[in-house]
Amino acid sequence: MTYRAAGVVEQITAIRPGIQELLVRLEAGTRVASPVDAVRPAMNLTELTGHVAPGDRVEVNTVAMDLNLGTGGFDFVVSVSSRSTGAVQANGHIVKLRYTPLQTPVLAVESQESCHHQTIARFVGLADTPVVCFELHSQLPAICAALHWALKECGLTARVAYIMTDGAALPIAISRIVTALKERGMITATITAGQAVGGDYEAVNIYSAMAAARDVVEADVIVIGQGPGNVGTDTPLGFSGVDQGMAVNAAASLGGVPVFVPRISFADSRSRHVGLSHHSVTNLTSVVRAPVLVPIPRLPRDELTCLYEVMQEKGILDVHEAITIDADLGLQALEGCGLNVTTMGRGIDKERAFFLAAAAAGLLAAQLVESRVNQPEVGT
Repeated sequence: MTYRAAGVVEQITAIRPGIQELLVRLEAGTRVASPVDAVRPAMNLTELTGHVAPGDRVEVNTVAMDLNLGTGGFDFVVSVSSRSTGAVQANGHIVKLRYTPLQTPVLAVESQESCHHQTIARFVGLADTPVVCFELHSQLPAICAALHWALKECGLTARVAYIMTDGAALPIAISRIVTALKERGMITATITAGQAVGGDYEAVNIYSAMAAARDVVEADVIVIGQGPGNVGTDTPLGFSGVDQGMAVNAAASLGGVPVFVPRISFADSRSRHVGLSHHSVTNLTSVVRAPVLVPIPRLPRDELTCLYEVMQEKGILDVHEAITIDADLGLQALEGCGLNVTTMGRGIDKERAFFLAAAAAGLLAAQLVESRVNQPEVGT
């Protein structure tokens, strides 16, 4: 099975920076497993394959739909055999998606031809910049909404840089969440690190990405985590969210103040993710190598007790600082910004604890920003 099919673009249904959403009619006889003349949704990543128009003939990758993956629901344009628009233009020499048919050159923020090369070369450290480290992409909007609401309440604003790691989706254009947050001014700039591609800035790894966030974007808060498409295997270490623990280590080693967003659910049907997810437990016990702040939302007594008992049993409280935060108003800020957010297909009504935990992290980051602003200068 090659999971490839030929087809013709019938319609462009949506356009966002870096992506076109399409309807593609698969040509008869191109693939046994695909219905003849089936019309299917597809995504075209314009930075990799250029723009397409109705009538263009394309080849699509059909894995996501054929395997009914949890994240996906689209075919992806691999190549364009007849094109009515221009092709992709290279703008740098650092290659991402390396040694694959879709490898593409990018202008990395730290490369010699970048106007920011010397800025990154002179980078010293994060100087106590808050770095909010999350696992699931669906936590991002609650973090940002709560952060901005809390700062607005005390008359402050913040520049927020989002670093997308390469643990899940590689093209940042896949994320509708990021587009919506940028449109609302909740994210100032995006940085795609490692093999991830398509951010406002490209970086070779998460360390140089943090340097760019601090000294190029001049971010007051850095938020870092993988894009859509978390992978798990029901084993202690076999999940892509270990990126979260690695981000904490990077932030601490560069002099930032890492904030760990716990993955909490009391609605998940999988016992390993009920209460404090085993992913969070693994990160906090086996991956994270520096003390970290762990915001815990104020929840009903039995749920809160459950969380603290697990953290006590696993030794998390001996190393890290758990802080209980009333996050209801932060969550209201998310509900009021017009975003339809879900995690694993469940909305705020069913996954209140999950989104409260992310909002609590945003509120804590806002407190850290406020304390830096109000900290008296030495000698005053």
